[in-house]
Amino acid sequence: MSHTSPPADPVTTTQLAASWSDWVGDHTAALIGIPLRIAVIVVILLLVRAVAKRAITRVVQRVLEPSAGEAERSRPRRQTRGAAVLHRDRSRARQRREQRARTIGSVLSSAVTIVLFMVGVAMVLDQIGIALGPLLASAGVVGLAIGFGAQSLVADYLSGLLIMVEDQYGVGDSVDLGEAVGEVEHVGLRLTHVRDLNGGLWHIRNGEILRVRNDSQEWARAVLDVAVAHDADLDTVYRVLEATGRALREEPDFADALLEDPAVWGVQSLDADGVLVRLAVKTVPLQQWGVTRELRRRVKEALDEEGIEIPFPRRTVWVRTDGREAEPDALTG
Repeated sequence: MSHTSPPADPVTTTQLAASWSDWVGDHTAALIGIPLRIAVIVVILLLVRAVAKRAITRVVQRVLEPSAGEAERSRPRRQTRGAAVLHRDRSRARQRREQRARTIGSVLSSAVTIVLFMVGVAMVLDQIGIALGPLLASAGVVGLAIGFGAQSLVADYLSGLLIMVEDQYGVGDSVDLGEAVGEVEHVGLRLTHVRDLNGGLWHIRNGEILRVRNDSQEWARAVLDVAVAHDADLDTVYRVLEATGRALREEPDFADALLEDPAVWGVQSLDADGVLVRLAVKTVPLQQWGVTRELRRRVKEALDEEGIEIPFPRRTVWVRTDGREAEPDALTG
């Protein structure tokens, strides 16, 4: 016995087709328009990100590496003798500029990417129909809590960025950061590494650096205080010191380290044991200590040749013998 299905109702089929057509027509905007708008938003944001990254790269390179014409105009004309300002070693300066450019460009590019990502998410959610008000309120509360807990971290990153932008110091510089005094081995956005004289490695948070003394920028100064006896002829002392300084600058080993002829500044102080005379000279950065040591050695030999005595503490002892006052004996000690 066979069963045959009843014939479809023409009215029902027509109604289904009409309802399906109406549904497709009503949701065409949702099926095609929303994905299309989302795709357009994504493409536009990607294009904006690419343009922003290229602009950041060009601006950072232009700011950190001036043109050849500007460098030539800013270069002082150095003469054979006289004052001069040191220009940093070109290879070292180029390495520092490249390091700063890479770091600053990376930070700015990351910031642009994060901002565009947040804007894109908000625009996509708006197209889908999700209310942004509650989400923004929740994000604001969470961000406020994270901000209170990460204040020091944010301060470290901002300080590190400013250190690089302003070129306060870089790898290889000799700096004084308070308790940490030594050579900079690494400069990051959060930490600075300094190797001290004893070999200890200091890790300093950039947000805790309140002041910096950099002995490696532009030029340095070697200062030597020479003590002579009170009865020494100061004119002779000045002549000896100036001649010793000029002879040092004429030495091939020190000609490039001294930027000008050493100058006698005069009497620095009058002490109980002698007169303090100051000799100073501009030097290449990080060479001031070696120049001071060599000057000290040469000044000692020159003063000995001229018979000028370098004073030392003296004391007089009065001795009484047989109830009578004896002549004073000058003793040194």
